[in-house]
Amino acid sequence: MAEYMLETKNLGISFGGLKAAQDVNIRIKKNQLYGLIGPNGAGKTTIFNLLTCIYKPTTGTFYLDGEEMVGFAPHKINQKGIARTFQNIRLFNNMTVVRNVMVGLHNRPEYKCSVLESFFRLPRHFKVEKEMREKAKELLRIFGLEEERNNLACNLPYGKQRKLEIARALATNPKILLLDEPAAGMNPNETEDLAQTIRFIRDNFDMTILLIEHDMRFVSELCDELTVLSFGTVLAQGDTKTVLQDPEVIKAYIGG
Repeated sequence: MAEYMLETKNLGISFGGLKAAQDVNIRIKKNQLYGLIGPNGAGKTTIFNLLTCIYKPTTGTFYLDGEEMVGFAPHKINQKGIARTFQNIRLFNNMTVVRNVMVGLHNRPEYKCSVLESFFRLPRHFKVEKEMREKAKELLRIFGLEEERNNLACNLPYGKQRKLEIARALATNPKILLLDEPAAGMNPNETEDLAQTIRFIRDNFDMTILLIEHDMRFVSELCDELTVLSFGTVLAQGDTKTVLQDPEVIKAYIGG
């Protein structure tokens, strides 16, 4: 196994003459809870888009568990072990809660059926369908959503929609989970509940987690280490307490 679960080397991208990210070097160890923070427009979501191959880097590269990832299609990146959530929740609103999680399971080889097996409703189709439903229910139970499983996703309250999106990402069986502002729009009770859920995922799924977040209290209580971006470049890195006390980081957030 590689020393780092995720490592970026001089990662960057330009859109025309604009450098949205440049020379970003991040090293995340297995089972770490790592934060990527910075003011609005700092390039955080751009990094997530690079790590999931939605964008192709202009410079540099990145590795998952020692394997170079640049050049793969986004669905292949997911199969390799990178899953993400989005800043704006993206659920299949008119599908049930359990079906949303089952969608995440479709990318796993153990749940594959041939076209013929599915088209003719052969026994393996029903066997796999049952296994997927049971696995989805198991994941929903972890998030306290099992009782909601037959409800439409659009009818869930906001906090539960956030949890459902994380459950669906987890269903793909990732090595690293990328969470883009998971606490956005939540009240303090929902935020604390989410923090406990994220810790549970890290500890019980042996998961590595990289999260973008603006709630500094949430970050300080949850993350082992941080990278701070400002205008697409790394402003500071290190253990969470030290980074959050850095005068340059404070200046970037509240202005000179």
